[in-house]
Amino acid sequence: LVAPILMADPSANITAVWLGVMIGINLQTSFLTPPFGFALFYLRGVAPPEVKTLHIYRGVVAFIILQLVGLAIAGYFPPLVNYLPNRMYLTSDNAPPPINPKLQKCIEEITFPFYAEHENDIRAGVDAISQVNVEYLPDKYKKALKTSQLQVLATFDLVEAVHQSDQHLNEFIPSYEDLHQLVRRTQFEVRKIEYDIHELEQRKMRLERNVNSVDALIMKQIGESIETFQGMIDELEKKIPSQWLSEREKFEKLNKEARSARQKYRRNSDSAYEPLSQLGAILLQTPMLINIENQLKSIKSVIEEEQPDSAMQRIKEIESSLGSIAGASPIKSKFSKARRALKGKKPNVENALKHWQNGMAIYFQEINWRQLAVNELAQPLANYELLLKDSIGLRMQKKLNKDQALAVATCKSSHEDISLFF
Repeated sequence: LVAPILMADPSANITAVWLGVMIGINLQTSFLTPPFGFALFYLRGVAPPEVKTLHIYRGVVAFIILQLVGLAIAGYFPPLVNYLPNRMYLTSDNAPPPINPKLQKCIEEITFPFYAEHENDIRAGVDAISQVNVEYLPDKYKKALKTSQLQVLATFDLVEAVHQSDQHLNEFIPSYEDLHQLVRRTQFEVRKIEYDIHELEQRKMRLERNVNSVDALIMKQIGESIETFQGMIDELEKKIPSQWLSEREKFEKLNKEARSARQKYRRNSDSAYEPLSQLGAILLQTPMLINIENQLKSIKSVIEEEQPDSAMQRIKEIESSLGSIAGASPIKSKFSKARRALKGKKPNVENALKHWQNGMAIYFQEINWRQLAVNELAQPLANYELLLKDSIGLRMQKKLNKDQALAVATCKSSHEDISLFF
């Protein structure tokens, strides 16, 4: 009942689907409709004689009222119909991660006010983490951490750019909306007439193929109809205001700027938070890397004493253990080269030992800076990450917490008119 309306009109409220479903179910199960007649016949057949038909009708009045109240609530307050499914979905175990594109605008409805309220706290957090000594970190992590701090501070300007671009678009829409609707209605009428012209041309072509039975009168009528329809199209197109193309171009430009501003903010947020989560995971798993030292040292005797096939299998198992440790890929790479040196008909034990030595050198370098970072950086970094987790880092989390999910569910329950974008 409702889908054809929605397909024809993008501005139609999607919550109408739920209202249509409820009405459809109500029509099939309501005491007001024919199915009740069958139930009445059944009840009349099994009820004792002292139970009158009027008694049965009286008994169902409460159910009829409940059904009508339910329809009234759904019609008067459509967001409520959307809210419950959204809430169940976003708080479930299968809830989408916050980086899901469909959640972005509603997530920003949460985070943008947070920035306004906690800007000083975030700036203080950046100042605090910038005072921590990180000179012992590898250049890759040191540079990423400092770049992240600049990106965190840039967030406030990017949020302001989003507000400005949205404001420009919203200020333009009231003067553009009526023009858009007029033009789209006119173009819709034009398309209907063009379809009629196409049908007439197809009919004319089919008649022309049958040369022996061409009716000149019918062909003339078809030609006149096509001319009439074409004249109607010309009249309709004259109704399209001359400023339409320039106004449409301006709207698309403002919309593109608003979309671009949000994309810049999102990329900046992800780039600012990702190094923190990566470095935090590396420091958290440092004990795992320390505990694997004896296994790595044992590779030397494995290469020297065992058969190549057996040695490769042992090294591969250790590689698997390294692969589960955050930031251990440079070490793993050297041991992979050692394993490959033993491969083939002519295993190169000397080359394998050389790669093992290189791997152990990298391992001890990693252990040295990681242990320093665990003692000096881990706690300040954890505090800093916690400060940004529910704002700049929200998109990078695995799941929304309950309060965030409820806020997003409420936001997504409201109807959004997207007709201007078509």
